[in-house]
Amino acid sequence: MTGPASIGVIGGSGFYALLERGEEVSVDTPFGPPSDVVVTGEVAGRRVAFLARHGRDHRIPPHKIPYRANLWALRSLGVRQVLAASAVGSLTLAYEPGTLAIPDQLVDRTRSRPQTYYDAGGVVHVAFADPYCPVGRAHAIATAYGEGWAPVESGTLVVIEGPRFSTRAESRWFAAQGWTLVGMTTYPEAVLARELALCYTTLALVTDTDAGVAEGEGVTQEEVLAEFGRNVGRLRDLVFAAIATLPGQRDCPCPNALDGITLPFELP
Repeated sequence: MTGPASIGVIGGSGFYALLERGEEVSVDTPFGPPSDVVVTGEVAGRRVAFLARHGRDHRIPPHKIPYRANLWALRSLGVRQVLAASAVGSLTLAYEPGTLAIPDQLVDRTRSRPQTYYDAGGVVHVAFADPYCPVGRAHAIATAYGEGWAPVESGTLVVIEGPRFSTRAESRWFAAQGWTLVGMTTYPEAVLARELALCYTTLALVTDTDAGVAEGEGVTQEEVLAEFGRNVGRLRDLVFAAIATLPGQRDCPCPNALDGITLPFELP
């Protein structure tokens, strides 16, 4: 099967088994190279592009990921719908490690990351009240149930700068706001996808209970990677199954995100 890849998958920690098949494609962008080569292949009769968010050797920390290059590279290959898998911490005891969550809101607590394509040549404001694609979320939720994995169907993911984990005080403050998940990579991925009129859906795997929520020594990198590793096969199967259900024609607000806006340059 040839042609552009209409669906993109961005993999987080321990998700690199998706890269074992397909054709490697090097993509140059105005924002530098992406995190790694993009791998294109066929899944369930659909052309798909895979990208390792941290690089296949997990060399790039969250605050140094070339987010703009990553999303631009995927769009330039034809991608219009993105499934983004990531490891997150839970801000509530109700979500144990191994829980799958499909958040519907996010809060940005990052500080140093370039978060827009439109920082020169003219002002561009995109609507971001609902940061995730509603159709992508609905398909991810339905697919999870079909795979025997009852997901958390909503929630607010607060994105921190990293690469350190939260202090207990920060964690307790996040939870007190009613936020339910904490991670390091969904922002600015989600807003950059919106600025490119892409559909973007996060599949969040809970790997730990955050430091201020439960007693103990706090979160460790070893704990996070181990839990993700225990569930990565199941998460990969879910992504493959979700790809098969995504609509060929987008019927959601995402394609119209730039309607009525004069862009300072042409998108790929």
